[in-house]
Parts: sequence; C-alpha cells; structure tokens
Amino acid sequence: MRLILADDSVLLREGLVRLLHDAGHEVVAAVGDAPALLAEVGRQRPDVAVVDVRMPPSHRDEGVRAALEIRERHPGVGVLLLSQYVEKTYAATLLGGRPGGVGYLLKDRVSEVAEFLRALERVRSGGTVVDPEVVRQLLARTTNTDPLATLSPRESQVLDLLAQGFVNAAVAERLHISLSTVEKHVNAITDKLDLPREPGYSRRVLAILRYLDG
Repeated sequence: MRLILADDSVLLREGLVRLLHDAGHEVVAAVGDAPALLAEVGRQRPDVAVVDVRMPPSHRDEGVRAALEIRERHPGVGVLLLSQYVEKTYAATLLGGRPGGVGYLLKDRVSEVAEFLRALERVRSGGTVVDPEVVRQLLARTTNTDPLATLSPRESQVLDLLAQGFVNAAVAERLHISLSTVEKHVNAITDKLDLPREPGYSRRVLAILRYLDG
C-alpha cells in the first residue's frame, strides 16, 4: 500500500520507513508536522496516513486535529494514530466520527511488526483498529451504574475484540466459539446498551463507540 508517515521523531520515522519498505509497502512521504502532513496527503492521496498524536508546535493534539481534517477532506484515506500513552479523549474523538478506516495504537505496538502490519491492512480496507491496552483500560473503568457493567464476561470479551477491529469470524476463532454464538452475543450487547434500531445506523459501530466513550 501507499503510506504517509507523520512524526516529529526522525529516528522513529526512519525506522518506520525501513520497516514498511521491507514489508513491501511504499512510503510516499515522511514528515514531521501537521501542515506538511496535510499538504502531502492532498498531493499524494495515500492509502493510509500514520500520524503521531502529538506534534509541533505545542506537542498536544496537532496529530488528532490533522487526522480529523484528513477524514473530512479525503474520506478515502485511512488514518492510523500512534500515541505514546493511552489517551482516551483522543481515541474517542477520532473514532466518534465517520466509522471505518481509522485506528488508534500505542507506539509500543509498532515493535510487534506482524500485528502492526495487520492493523494497517484493516485500516486500509475500511476497518477500525483500537489498541488492546486502550480497550483494557476502558473496560477497567466501567462501574455498576454503567450499562457496560451489565454485560456478561463473555459479552465483554466479544466487545473487547470488536473494539480492536476484529470481524465476527475472527472473534469466533480467537474465543473458540461458533460464528452464530458471536452473532448472538453481539445482538445481546446492543440490546443491553439500548442502542437504536434505525436505518442508516450500525448498532455494532454504536456499541463500540459507546464502549470507547466509557
């Protein structure tokens, strides 16, 4: 696939370029700030932009704002955010818009090369990817007054994997259960979360967003 990298760390950029090149992908641009990222996305129209959450000048949310702008201007470009720490607000901000073609991973996940490359493929194909550590921390924050706390342990496992971007068949394989059982759990989850049954809305995506919003 064709990729653009945006990170102010030259060392990380060069490492990612090498890693992706060795995996058979093309990095069409590697930049260090949000304005350069937006310019290159407009010029190159990559399959996916890999974006650091925090970039110059303030090192706060420049990457997130650039990612949202990319989603608005170039809906065909996937966006994978990389973050040093679990930042719930940033994850929810990116994933709360148009579903699909987005991801949020911790930078440590890059060292797990096979998983990182699979995440890029899922984002390119229109899927959603959320770092397992983000999901674990969000799950740990639920309380007895939260609808998420009404889910059974198995339903929580299913929603955990859905939030990471896995499709039903992959969830079934990882949990060693049948596809029909996964589908039943998904229906139970959406019912317990009291999600609307309306045309134009994906109850599955709404469940994931409710989960991430904690």
